[in-house]
Amino acid sequence: MALEGVCPDDFTLSCILKAFSDLSLVCDGLKAHGKAVVLGLETLNVFVGSALVDMYAKFGQLRNAHLVADRVVEKDVVLFTALIAGYVQNGEDCEAMQAFTQMIKEGVKANEYTFTTLLVSCGNLEELFLGKLIHGFIIKCGHESGISPQTSLLTMYSKCGMVDDSLRIFEHLVNPNLVTWTSLIVGLAQNGREEVALSKFCQMMRSSVIPNCFTLSGALAACSSLAVLDQGQQIHTIILKLGLHLDKFIGAALIDLYGRCGCVELARLVYDNLFNSDLVLVNTMMYAYVQNGFEHKTLELFQQMRGMGLEPNDVTLVSVLLACGNAGMVDEGRRIFDSFKGNLNIRITKEHYACMVDIYGRARKLQEAESLLNEVDNPDIVLWRTMLSACRIHGDVNMAGRILNKVTELSPGDEGSLVLSSNLHASKGNWNQVIGVKTLMRDHRLKKSPALSWVIIGGEVHTFMAGDYSHPGFKEIDYIIKELMKKVKELGYVPATNFVLQDIDEKEKERSLYYHSEKLAIAFSLWKTSGKTGCIRIYKNLKVCGDCHAWIKLITKVVGREIVARDMKRFHHFKDGICSCKDYWGASSGIAVNYAICVVIVICCQLIGKHFSSYQIPMYLNDFRCNG
Repeated sequence: MALEGVCPDDFTLSCILKAFSDLSLVCDGLKAHGKAVVLGLETLNVFVGSALVDMYAKFGQLRNAHLVADRVVEKDVVLFTALIAGYVQNGEDCEAMQAFTQMIKEGVKANEYTFTTLLVSCGNLEELFLGKLIHGFIIKCGHESGISPQTSLLTMYSKCGMVDDSLRIFEHLVNPNLVTWTSLIVGLAQNGREEVALSKFCQMMRSSVIPNCFTLSGALAACSSLAVLDQGQQIHTIILKLGLHLDKFIGAALIDLYGRCGCVELARLVYDNLFNSDLVLVNTMMYAYVQNGFEHKTLELFQQMRGMGLEPNDVTLVSVLLACGNAGMVDEGRRIFDSFKGNLNIRITKEHYACMVDIYGRARKLQEAESLLNEVDNPDIVLWRTMLSACRIHGDVNMAGRILNKVTELSPGDEGSLVLSSNLHASKGNWNQVIGVKTLMRDHRLKKSPALSWVIIGGEVHTFMAGDYSHPGFKEIDYIIKELMKKVKELGYVPATNFVLQDIDEKEKERSLYYHSEKLAIAFSLWKTSGKTGCIRIYKNLKVCGDCHAWIKLITKVVGREIVARDMKRFHHFKDGICSCKDYWGASSGIAVNYAICVVIVICCQLIGKHFSSYQIPMYLNDFRCNG
């Protein structure tokens, strides 16, 4: 057209500017802008002005987009919406709000696309007040029935944590589309409403709406959080039927699902079937290994990253430091941490310092941990709590008191720190101090979370609390526990009553250990799956008790079945009397004596003619483990 001397008009330029922006042809776009200036269409024609604003926004040149918008004489809603959308797409949400304010001042009325874009910005900023104002504008302008504004409203309320409001909006929609369903499912999964998210996913499938990668990733995230393997595998089947198994978003979600459900072999199978692994996939696989006690596999993947052409980031460092901490590799952890500190492309965060404090704390290097903590500018509550946990593990009451004072300064009513302090004093028999801490918790209206364990059998969730005899099948559970106790005692099991943090006599302490939630859940599973040989899976909201850790190891020898326990920290794979954490996780928590090591100690005692009392043995083992 240009070669034949035909002069373009405003419609021609609008179309060609869109083409250049979609193809990211920056130089050609600039030439077209020059042509618009020559023809006098840049400032006098709003169609061309809007196309130029949209083009520069897509190029990421927001300053030029704003300058063009300012030069247009008669601005309209399309031009302002293009500018607002450009800011939002480039992560400059505050500037988007300023552009909207300018739009209102100039008397330009917003349309539903303007409101849709603004709500995305409010969600990104978590500005609930502004979001509600925009909601009011939508109702006043009569756009509340539009599917796009409703979807954006739903997403905005979800991002601001107002899940019930997003559900109410959804219930008023007549025919929600795929984007709306996806926004709802992802929002529910991200706000701790995983069960509702999966229910809505099933409802969507019954409505014959075909999910996309983002919908399936949201549903898989919900399954991961709940550790519901059966439903996760059903969604995996849907993914295979739709031919989406090679998608990287789906791949990362599946690896995370199988990692969080203790099926690390399946996670690796998904990983190996994906082509051209990217950083997200490698990081997800590394974390799956860490959770399941395969620290050497995590470090192997870390070593292979450079060969894949991938540069590790701050997420990689978290997994690597966790692996070093779990494996007791103090020097290696420090070396890797120092090497990352010198990398200008990686931002060292407080989470990384928390990992290092944990590494030192578990190795009984409490002074080094405290020195490292003092290097951090304004350490947060998580860092101090990690340090307090290390003091709890090794029974350092003096340092714990000092750390608790720091915690009290930052957050006087921090529940986690007060519970740690109470447990430390209880383990030392300092009952007056325990009463003092519990009084402080009562003053702040804090309550310690009860230890819960649960199992999923036949699609039903069965939950158990320590010392709870209310389950309908308790008679059978009690019988199985007593039978198992006889058999594990023959293998050398001795109840570790130091884990009972109550001021009661030894017999009562021993009896209370029999009915810990983990033991109840395992006994119930053995009863309900009698005659089967598959793996038993239990879940717990807190860390696995040290006495239960030793007990479960021996149970796997008695019943000949693998037991996988997921606690708040990681997975424990118990098989043939061995745990995947190699007892490091347990030993640094004062876990009960391993039977095999007991035998060695007894033989040594006979050889050297010295007697160790039973209460001394755990301390000797603890020293032995920490010194390698």
